[in-house]
Amino acid sequence: MGNSSPHDAVIIGGSFAGLSAAMQLARARRHVLVIDAGQPRNRFADHSHGVFALDGRSGDGLLAEARAQLAAYPTIRLARGEVVQASAVDGGFLVETATGERATGRRLILATGIADQLPEVPGLAPRWGKTVLHCPYCHGYEIGGGPIGVLATGPLAAHQASLIADWGNVTLFANGMDFDADIRAMLARRSVTIEPVRVEAIEGEAAAIAGLRLADGRLVAVKALFVAAPTRMASPLAEMLGCAFDSTPLGPIIRTDAWKLTTVAGVYAAGDAARAPQNITFATADGVTAGVGLHHQLIADEAAA
Repeated sequence: MGNSSPHDAVIIGGSFAGLSAAMQLARARRHVLVIDAGQPRNRFADHSHGVFALDGRSGDGLLAEARAQLAAYPTIRLARGEVVQASAVDGGFLVETATGERATGRRLILATGIADQLPEVPGLAPRWGKTVLHCPYCHGYEIGGGPIGVLATGPLAAHQASLIADWGNVTLFANGMDFDADIRAMLARRSVTIEPVRVEAIEGEAAAIAGLRLADGRLVAVKALFVAAPTRMASPLAEMLGCAFDSTPLGPIIRTDAWKLTTVAGVYAAGDAARAPQNITFATADGVTAGVGLHHQLIADEAAA
């Protein structure tokens, strides 16, 4: 993986943001190494919806096609591995994988993504990305209306239920949360039912859902369940490098400027780890922005030398 001279950029993460950044730099004839651990956030979903001109394609298929197109550019190298160390060195950055391989780059792009922290409800995890979902724009249309559940996990629960009411008949499973009178009135105007009893399990022949079993023994029928799961960084590299973070209602994201430069000089971040809201289209645009921003910075440095 290493070479005698640094790459113009090392991109850590080869999903939608990372590969989009790599494409911009490839077309600028810059030497780029992309290192990917092969764990994209959307790997649990069979199809990706709402992607311009690619509606319904599988995420895996889209990434495979992007990798094949990038491989045709002579200045791009695609490698599989998990980067576990990253540090500033003279002339740029040094990264090291879990297997001890090293590489250097004048700049870094962190496209490392986030990990969803799913509630510990029996039957939920096996259905994640199938009938337990997080994004109505990605999956809501395919449900086809009917009874839909929203599982309260935090302060966004009422907003999420109000939003998802456009896709079906929503029950908000409060799961121990309480809502004030104003929120209850807003939800009533959106025809959202509030179920106060705790959810004990999701039942049915997976990945289908027959219903949610409540603590009082009732089974409430739903076709799908939306969960706004808290998130964490999928990689410790941003913290290791000293990048600042911003807080969101679901979890931290890496702080960046308009061109996706972090608070650490020479380190860019793109995709789910560095923006909210999050989906494939947002991540792709973020990667394009980071790639172009990094290229402009390289030119500025070379012109000033």
